[in-house]
Amino acid sequence: MRVSVYWGCMIPTAEYAYELSLRAALPRLGVEVADLDSFSCCGSPIASVDRSAANYLALRNIALGERSGSRTLLVPCNGCYLNLVDAYHHWRSDEKPRADVDQSLKKEGLSLKGTCELMHVIDFLHDRIGLEAIRRAVTRPLPGLRLLSHTGCHLLRPSSLLSVDDPEDPKKLDALVRTLGAETLTYPENLDCCGAGLLLSHPETAMALSAAKLKAIQALGIDGLVVSCPSCHTMYDAKQEAAGKTIGQVLSIPVMYYTQLLGLAMGLDQRALGLQLNKSPIDRLVENISLRRV
Repeated sequence: MRVSVYWGCMIPTAEYAYELSLRAALPRLGVEVADLDSFSCCGSPIASVDRSAANYLALRNIALGERSGSRTLLVPCNGCYLNLVDAYHHWRSDEKPRADVDQSLKKEGLSLKGTCELMHVIDFLHDRIGLEAIRRAVTRPLPGLRLLSHTGCHLLRPSSLLSVDDPEDPKKLDALVRTLGAETLTYPENLDCCGAGLLLSHPETAMALSAAKLKAIQALGIDGLVVSCPSCHTMYDAKQEAAGKTIGQVLSIPVMYYTQLLGLAMGLDQRALGLQLNKSPIDRLVENISLRRV
């Protein structure tokens, strides 16, 4: 299977571990990763200033996906996924903006036919690859590990637009974690936001939101938190120590991308998965997994 990947801005510039782990793990599942030529920002940062410009940027990237010949455009970033899905929806449902966009795309030698399916990593792995195929690829199963998952807001809301998972009770990321042999727990703060959306305008509030969830998670005594969004990973991993200081709490929770956890369960090299880039205290969790039989 060959899929084109839209990396967005944050993954190639800050959250390198996500890209590294995706590039390392997907080939083990029979997936060839193809990069988009000349991709741009998804448009999200300017959506509140010029929605039409934001939509054009999003649709341009989808058109590049179509031009690549892949019928699936994999979008690992939650925020990019939401913006691309939103723009795609309006292009399909509103004739006037569609005509304007099509004319602009034509100037770049691009066209949009609506043949490309947008998928996030979670539904791509769960629905397209399938749990059984992932289970067969595991060489280091993870029984005994107690983990929590965090799907993230931009894959669940608005529920009228998004269909990755149940917006009130997301289950797919949990199922993907359990497929590796680990145990997942339910917790009241499952749907709580990481706070990243407020980081630029209200940083203290953003940190407080992140810290409140991490504090609640830490009280459960789990082995780690699993995410699949670069913004969420930034808040819970890179900014964990700073978030703890906001509430006067020492936080010590291993945070890992699902694709990193998947790669470890496949027996892949730690550096190939970008684990050296994680800022949260993942050493004990990684050592626990690495000592398991291959």
